[in-house]
Amino acid sequence: MTSTGDLKLAGIILAGGRSRRMGQDKAAMEWEGVPMLSRIAWAISSRCEPVLVAAPPTSQAYVDLGAGSDLQWVTTEKAGSGPLGGLVAALREATDAGAEAAFVCATDMPLVDTGLIDELVDGLTDSADAVIANDAGRDHPMAGIYRTRAVDRLAELVEAGELRMGAALDAIVTRRVGVSDPGWLANVDAPEDLHRLRISRVAS
Repeated sequence: MTSTGDLKLAGIILAGGRSRRMGQDKAAMEWEGVPMLSRIAWAISSRCEPVLVAAPPTSQAYVDLGAGSDLQWVTTEKAGSGPLGGLVAALREATDAGAEAAFVCATDMPLVDTGLIDELVDGLTDSADAVIANDAGRDHPMAGIYRTRAVDRLAELVEAGELRMGAALDAIVTRRVGVSDPGWLANVDAPEDLHRLRISRVAS
């Protein structure tokens, strides 16, 4: 097993989605007074360096938040390659920065916390290329730690036209671990999801 202190860990936020169900760019939506993307970047920055945001330059996230932002953007993903293409492009940047692995999450997960990162790192073995959160039998490929050594295999999938993150898990050695707080994995795809999450936060 590995501890966070032993691992050179980058952070990757996948922000290239089109936010069709939400009706507006999720990355720029306000959560606790700041854009959701900025909140996530801040939350993971104490464990991850650098923190990279993967989005094509045409994405609404980049248009809304890129100019003048202190976020470190990766805009070199293959056009139309989905989150897997964004992951590959950002893992390349993480490799160049000297990282051995990267914590990966989506831009619509406002409750991401360092506790999630720590538990995933604790589940990372030497033989595993990735360790992802699994809750009630459901895989969360965008809540995981991916070793940078896996980038060439993942790039092969993208070049072959594969878009699914689930396919990436099957192509590399992946461990699945349960996490102590499933709330960390909450994502918001539609306005009602965001409303429910805000209400639950107030109630708690």
